[in-house]
Amino acid sequence: MAVEQRYRVVDRLEAGGMAEVFRGEALSVQGFKKQVAIKRVLPHLAQNKSFISMFLDEARLGARLNHANIVTVFDIGAADNTFFIVMEYVDGCNLKAIIEQFRQMGRRLPVKESIYICMETCRGLSYAHEIVDDDNEPLHIVHRDISPPNILLSKRGEIKVTDFGLAKATTQLEKTDPGVVKGKFSYLAPEAANGDPVDARADIFALGVVLWEMIAGRRLFLGETDYQTVKLVQQANVPSLQRLNPDVDAELEAVIMKSLTRDPNERYESAREFGDALASYLFSKQLKVTSYDIANLVKEVVERKNKVVKPQEASIIDRLIQEELLRFTSLDDLSGEAPAAVGQTPLSPEDVAGAQPLDPLGFENPADWFADDAEVADAVAGAASPTTKSEPGWRESGLEAPGLGLDAPSDLANLLESDAPPPPAGRVSRPTPEPPRAPTPQPPMPRPVELAAPTPEPRGGAMKWVAIALVLVIAGAGAAAWFGGFIP
Repeated sequence: MAVEQRYRVVDRLEAGGMAEVFRGEALSVQGFKKQVAIKRVLPHLAQNKSFISMFLDEARLGARLNHANIVTVFDIGAADNTFFIVMEYVDGCNLKAIIEQFRQMGRRLPVKESIYICMETCRGLSYAHEIVDDDNEPLHIVHRDISPPNILLSKRGEIKVTDFGLAKATTQLEKTDPGVVKGKFSYLAPEAANGDPVDARADIFALGVVLWEMIAGRRLFLGETDYQTVKLVQQANVPSLQRLNPDVDAELEAVIMKSLTRDPNERYESAREFGDALASYLFSKQLKVTSYDIANLVKEVVERKNKVVKPQEASIIDRLIQEELLRFTSLDDLSGEAPAAVGQTPLSPEDVAGAQPLDPLGFENPADWFADDAEVADAVAGAASPTTKSEPGWRESGLEAPGLGLDAPSDLANLLESDAPPPPAGRVSRPTPEPPRAPTPQPPMPRPVELAAPTPEPRGGAMKWVAIALVLVIAGAGAAAWFGGFIP
């Protein structure tokens, strides 16, 4: 597939527990558009290697199969955290929808149309069962999941088999484990329900169950639990169709009952033989049925469905899926390079760098921010004292000014956390001067604050103001001595 091709989601068709199917458009060069069906693995299963292998096996087998009665696979790709299969879009409905619609209307499917649907399904199964590889060796493909949801009918009356997800072939990477039951329980063959090896005759049994249910208008093997259903399949007790539908004669019942025998050796040997028996019955009874009759059935069901289901606007999930499809990459374009992990795209160099542990050597030291600034260096050198200890780290502005006695941050802490009580008011002891340190010139003493002489008061107020002035002068001198370093 060309790298430039992209896909666009139109609406949702089906959704299950493992995957969901959308109707989309394949957009190519020069405005070319083609309707396709896009099958997407649900994100919670994208990490399951076993399921992804089975899913990709389905796509590989579908890409090998090229038949009018089998849905064609166009492309397999990955986008972000999931996988997609782009396949042929069948404009119509599946057989399950038709059976349910007729059941709701209290009607059975016409016998001849039911036979024709199974006869065309046999054509697709016969092709898959008999296909060979490049060395002309049979692949021994078994669908293993023939059921009404996997039989599609178009508005033009075409019948196509889809979903080879449980198919087993010699080319598969994931082999079915012995004893593991796969497929829908109600349509298992008895040997599959017992965990025995299966071959093409298991698909014949499943198709016989589908035909029986269409004509009878009811389920054949359906218990209250999965265990009871499996037990019914193992016993393979099939009620008479003639008692349930008067349009069934002994000849038709014999053809159907041969496909439903418990012993696989008593069934039809191939889907080709089963389809030929159904065609012989139609011709022997001169029953005319063509694809036009099937088209009428599909048209009736689709019209009823459209009246009930109203078109919905695109949800957030649909928009997210559309974004995934914009990054759709065909597995053929990956040149054999597998993703870094199942369901994940390889990490970009930026993502890898961002995921590395932090490197302490990669951080910057803020003390070096002004290392190349000459003015800042001169200012720091001029303000520092010769005896000041230089330690790396942050400094608070003004704490290393000479003469303050705060040469380290610990001095500030000691000053702020000192428990010494302040001197009592009115009693200020004269500080004992400390001998001056020769190397360090002391700053000039601050001048005391000169107070203006108070205005004399008539009733002895002059003495009060003189006392206040004296106290202020003494307090100013003591503070100056303290900050000057004379008071230890």
